[in-house]
Amino acid sequence: MDAISSSMHRQQFPGNPEKPFTFTTQVRNTHFNPHNYAVKHGRSAYALQLFDEMPKTSDTLAWNTLIQTHVRNSDFDSAVATYWQMLLRGIRPDRHTLPRILSVPRVNGSLSFGKQLHGHAVKLRLCSDQYVTSALIEMYGKLDGADAAKWMLDKSCQKSNSVSWTLLCGLYLKENKPRSAIGLFNEMVAFGLEIDKVALVTVIGACGALKSLQEGRNVHQAARRCGLELDVLVSNALLNMYVDCGSMKDARGVFDRMPLKDAISWTAMVRGYVKKGEFNEGLKLFRQMNAEGIKPDAVAISSILPACARMAAHKNGKEIHGCLLRNGIDMNLRVQNALIDMYVKSGFIEYASQIFSRMKDKDVISWTVMILGYSLHGQGEVGVNMFREMVEKSEIEIDEITYVTVLYACCSAVMVEDGWLYFDKIRSPQVAHCALMVALLGRAGLFDEARAFIEECQLSRHAEVLRALLDGCRIHQNVNTGKRLVEQLCDLEPLNADNFVLLSNWYAHMANWDMVKKSRETIEDMGLRPKKACSWIEFKNKVHVYGTGDVSHPRSERIYWELRSLMEQVEEEGIMPSSDFSLHDVDEERECIPIGHSELLALSFGLISTQAGATIRVTKNLRICRNCHDFVKFISKVVEREIIIKDPSCFHHFKDGSCSCRDF
Repeated sequence: MDAISSSMHRQQFPGNPEKPFTFTTQVRNTHFNPHNYAVKHGRSAYALQLFDEMPKTSDTLAWNTLIQTHVRNSDFDSAVATYWQMLLRGIRPDRHTLPRILSVPRVNGSLSFGKQLHGHAVKLRLCSDQYVTSALIEMYGKLDGADAAKWMLDKSCQKSNSVSWTLLCGLYLKENKPRSAIGLFNEMVAFGLEIDKVALVTVIGACGALKSLQEGRNVHQAARRCGLELDVLVSNALLNMYVDCGSMKDARGVFDRMPLKDAISWTAMVRGYVKKGEFNEGLKLFRQMNAEGIKPDAVAISSILPACARMAAHKNGKEIHGCLLRNGIDMNLRVQNALIDMYVKSGFIEYASQIFSRMKDKDVISWTVMILGYSLHGQGEVGVNMFREMVEKSEIEIDEITYVTVLYACCSAVMVEDGWLYFDKIRSPQVAHCALMVALLGRAGLFDEARAFIEECQLSRHAEVLRALLDGCRIHQNVNTGKRLVEQLCDLEPLNADNFVLLSNWYAHMANWDMVKKSRETIEDMGLRPKKACSWIEFKNKVHVYGTGDVSHPRSERIYWELRSLMEQVEEEGIMPSSDFSLHDVDEERECIPIGHSELLALSFGLISTQAGATIRVTKNLRICRNCHDFVKFISKVVEREIIIKDPSCFHHFKDGSCSCRDF
């Protein structure tokens, strides 16, 4: 601020301030020369010709209009030349001239020219005009920062002009200084300035950026006092602010009180519910939005699609995709990416692939979602090949997240050499990258190499890295190494019940029942709550949920009968499903009869409820056990159906007696 102040003090203008301003004198003494300006920009001949075509009138309206036309056409050289001709011909710029010409330095970044124009405003005594002040604040804010704009406001005579204050609030917000914007708004309220809807929308945005619910509620009260709470712009801003602050209760209160709701209002609420994981409420509101004749736009579609990125909601996703096509909604890149993500996560990788292949433009999100999608569905090799294609055929910059996905693809396909190749290309590997390399080495059974890597990178204190190696122990039934890892996890995360469940299951596998009892007592004494396994399946627009050993369903008797019949066929074939629960992280499933596991109950319900040949889709909240995995492979062969079970690690596509995860 001192630099600006001293600069203004150094700039002296000739003539007595009490006498009329003489522009010819001013021109001779300024540092700016229009001819030099034109030559510098390669437009000397054109500029000289332009001077001859200037209006002969002294009416500023014609000159202001000409300047405005040049500015609107981004012809800033001509705008400056026109302004300078005004000065040469002794025509006094007015309160409309300076805001127009001040847009030139604001756009082309010439702070020195802006300061000269500020000097003209001082000499012309126009700094007290609200239009000029606002233009100067905007110019300083753009070129020298919001603090410089604040200095301008403090020096001006327009402290009662709420427009300037609002403009400054917006500048602080653009500089990611929401707290300064809120403080400035509080000053406006304290000074008793008029608060309009633009000021409210600006400061509400600052509260959302700061995620300060208390500040947001304070501004909400100010909006209510001003009688602007129900203005659609203010209400929409409040909705978004409450959503950003995580208070759907407050957001719903605003929404329900709004006399008029537009597409933005509905979309904000849908986005909020989806963001908070209340998917069913979001879908319900989206349907209500359509029923009331509000056509969703691309933003609304991309907001609701994540709610359909679940196995049980795949019909909703297809329905929304159809709505998008029927209504001719803009299929922009954001919408297409959301569609791909929805189909990948709801179990339809083939649909996602079709949309991706038809996309004319693809960004890093498009490629990343598809690479990860193929990996989740057991097609890691395809994901790795797609990454290579992205590198060869596009100019997209590879970021850390993209490297995470390609490493996940290598892990899914157990491509160790490729994994090392891509890992070595990461400039600053994060723990997530290292954990994936450990998981890859563990899947390949390279435990010595994995341990050496962990020691070299000093990763032994990171739980996610130990769990990655534990997965390898589970796959290769390396129970001794697994036990040591579980003990390390118990030390690192003493409040994580899953670790003690793992330890208890290991002791049970070794028939050490005293230690099993001790592990359970530890869980109870510490008040820990192990996760309960559950699975669900969608049938006729209703989701059927099952727990371990569940007998509450009306068709439970038929469900268990179907499973017993299939189990008998397994025994007749001489197939012995694995009973190893040593490194399984679900306590209740070890002691439950095999056919009582939640995923098998959901699967059996699907078998007795759907037509022969129909694909069955089941979701489980925890990892599928080895026993169930072997049993479902057999079932898929006997019933000649594709069975898709999604657990937290991946999609298991069972078909003809095999699984897409290749038993990993």
